[in-house]
Amino acid sequence: MDHAEHGQHEGRGAGSHEQGQQHPLGLYFKIWGLLFVLSAASYMVDYFQVQGLLRWSLIIIFMLLKAGLIVAVFMHMAWERLALVYAILVPPLLLITLIGIGALEADYTFLSRSAFFAPVEEPKTSANH
Repeated sequence: MDHAEHGQHEGRGAGSHEQGQQHPLGLYFKIWGLLFVLSAASYMVDYFQVQGLLRWSLIIIFMLLKAGLIVAVFMHMAWERLALVYAILVPPLLLITLIGIGALEADYTFLSRSAFFAPVEEPKTSANH
């Protein structure tokens, strides 16, 4: 059933068409402002020369917050059904978890290989026989 037939069944004329859900422009302006603030905070990490684990933690936190806002609002994920949200978000989260477990296991494997396959030092013979 197309939109013209659907409009006729509801008592509207054939020339009318249904409009999708409209979100207020103020919401988009607020999200753009918040994205600007998060981007500025991300640049401040470099400007103030934050170093070490704090630097990378802040960069990743700001990146994930910006990505989450973009997906939720501009890709309309906040208004989708929960099943669709789970279908889109759970596989990447599971993949990240498995990559993290693999990274931990790789470190263990590397350390155990270096323990068992370390080069054996030759016994030093004395030149004074």
